[in-house]
Amino acid sequence: MPIIPDTKNWTWVLERACPECGFDASSVAFRDIPRLTRENVAAWTPVLQRDDARERPDESTWSPLEYAAHVRDVFRVMGGRLRLLLEVDDPEFENWDQDATAVAERYNHQDPATVARQLRDEGLALADAWQAVPDAALGRSGRRSDGSVFTVETLGRYFIHDPVHHLWDVRR
Repeated sequence: MPIIPDTKNWTWVLERACPECGFDASSVAFRDIPRLTRENVAAWTPVLQRDDARERPDESTWSPLEYAAHVRDVFRVMGGRLRLLLEVDDPEFENWDQDATAVAERYNHQDPATVARQLRDEGLALADAWQAVPDAALGRSGRRSDGSVFTVETLGRYFIHDPVHHLWDVRR
């Protein structure tokens, strides 16, 4: 059975705690996002060193390696969206089909050590980018094609739930 694409609109994480992982992005201070990102980055290395990193727990759930490759790409995509918000007035974000990317990039066939290195590099670069955001830019806004509007601040809080949630997905 293939992985079922995730079509949920996760913007609700800006308003309340996630009932699955328990993380409450609505209570995260923007200035904590760089630290939380760095902590998340560090937590993925042991996950990718596990003997079962390529094993799916069931036919419809990604393996730890697939989740890590996804998180690496989330860091990259959100870094691009943050740059857009800071450089362009009211940008519309390019659509990103995370499920198509997972298939096209063959996430579960990638090398765990390479993914760990790339995830670290992308994640630390994004943490630095969040940290460098001036207070005056926190209200700059952009939007997804579905009409969801994000400011720099809400994009950061929306973003941080994703890698935290996926680390929860691969817990033992």
